[in-house]
Order: sequence, then structure tokens, then C-alpha cells
Amino acid sequence: MSPNGSDRSPRRPMRRKLLQALTAGLVLATATGCTYKDFPRLGMPTPTTEEAPRILSLWQGSWAAALAVGVLVWGLILWSAFFHRRSRTKVEVPPQTRYNMPIEALYTVVPIIIISVLFYFTARDESKLLDLSKKPDVTINVVGYQWSWGFNYVENVPGVPGDAKTDKNLDAIPDRFKKDFPANAGGVYDAGTPATRNPQTGNPGPTLWLPKGKTVRFVLTSRDVIHSFWVVPFLMKQDVIPGHTNAFQVTPNQEGTFLGKCAELCGVDHSRMLFNVKVVSPAAYEQHLKDLAKKGQTGYIPAGIAQTSHEKNRETNNL
Repeated sequence: MSPNGSDRSPRRPMRRKLLQALTAGLVLATATGCTYKDFPRLGMPTPTTEEAPRILSLWQGSWAAALAVGVLVWGLILWSAFFHRRSRTKVEVPPQTRYNMPIEALYTVVPIIIISVLFYFTARDESKLLDLSKKPDVTINVVGYQWSWGFNYVENVPGVPGDAKTDKNLDAIPDRFKKDFPANAGGVYDAGTPATRNPQTGNPGPTLWLPKGKTVRFVLTSRDVIHSFWVVPFLMKQDVIPGHTNAFQVTPNQEGTFLGKCAELCGVDHSRMLFNVKVVSPAAYEQHLKDLAKKGQTGYIPAGIAQTSHEKNRETNNL
């Protein structure tokens, strides 16, 4: 009985709060809209390129490692709280331990091992994802600018004269990327504004067309500040940096229209830097290039800021 004569135990409110917290957690866990098929991806969208499963696997492995560490830490906390709590009958101070070299060595070595394993798998997958040794089937120069995107299709389009390797608008692209450009690629382009919308879906931003089953190399350049090129279901994004050219390759394996966005805070209208990616059959892709040529969108838009001397020296030293 409590001091005020009530039979109510002081522990009951705490138990009630714990039950309410567990119920709220269960509601949050089940109200996310995810199905059992979505759960293994742990928040990632369905991969739509041949390279994306590698990124998904790395994501899942990182979560598994984090969960294992979390279970260990939570277990030690609960074990300490329950089995080393203060006794109701004894009030003496428990033995104090100043140093325990085996335990100190353990919590120094184990984190190093965990970080080393994560670093190994990250470095392994990164080297595969950024490998450009395979000559691409399609090369597209993605141009980021405030506040939209431009796409230079480096292709040999029938009836379009020119050469991407010598075009002045592409001077910002280093020669190490130009060596894989097709010969006599006059090319076509598409450039968007924040008001541009995809005619089929109504989604904002210009639409980048890609052929299914073909290896596509994105050569990323910027006209002004740092942007980030992110096609969400590709599970891959890379910075678009003025004075520095990045590139990566993917092979789309699923047709459809997907969302893309700038993933780097680039200024006041960053949220409007959206675009769409439409993956179609190779025949439909070739027809789209011809349609752009018929509209007069031939040649290339300026790729961006020329390379800095520091960047040129870095590339020369790495050759």
C-alpha cells in the first residue's frame, strides 16, 4: 500500500507509459506504406540498372553491420542495468575497477576491425562503379546550371555535321574522356528550365532519354556551382563540379520514366533542379535523337567552366 493509503503501485504509470511507447513504435513501423517485398531494400527504390544491385548490397550490408553492433551495445546496456542494479538490501559501494587492459584493448581493436571491413567493401564497390575501362555504347554530357539541366547527346546523328572531339562548346571536357567519343559526332542536345515538364507524366524538369540494355557514360560538367546528378532508382549519384569533370557508367535494364534531382544544395532554387530519365528501346532512342535534330537542336550547348590549372596538372601526372 502506498503512503497515501492507495493500493496503486508507483510502477504502474511507468509500465503504462512503456506500453504506450511500444504501441506507438509498432504503429510507426507498420504505417510506412512498405510491403514485405520493400522491406529487404531498407528504404532504397527498386534498382533499374545492372550496377544498382551492387550499391543495394553494400547498403544492406552496412545496415546488417550496424544492427549487429546495435544489438551488442543494447544487450550490454540492458545486462548492466538489470544484473548490476543497486540491491535493495545492500547499500555498500560496489568494487571499483580502474583498469582492465583486455577490455580496453577489445573496445579499441573491435571498432578498427569494423571500420576496416566497411572500408574494404566500400572501396571495392566504388572501384567497380567508377570503372571506365569499358568503352560505352552511348555518351551523354550532363550539364548542370542554375536552375536546371542540359544534356549533350554525343552521337553521330544522320545529317548532323560536326565533331565532338574538336567542338569548342565541349572544351571543358578533358581529352581522356574525348578519346572514347564517336568519330564525327555532330550530336544533338536538350536543355531545360525549371518550368519544363515531361509531356507524358507532367513531372517538372527536362527529360533525358536512354536506351535500354546499352552502357551509358555520363560525363558531368557544371557552368557555375557544385551540383549533384542523381537518378533515384539508379541508386547512384555524383557531384557536378565546375572546373573538374566526373564520369560514371550505367546500363539501364528496365524501361520507364524515372525521377532525377540535384542532390547538392546549390542555391536558392536548388529544389527546382529536377529532371526525368526515360529509358526506352534502342530504336526509340535513335528516333528521339532524330526528332531533336528536326527541331534544330543540333550541336552542343556549352559544357561548363574550363578546367583549372591544378586539375589539368593532376590529370597530366596521372597519365
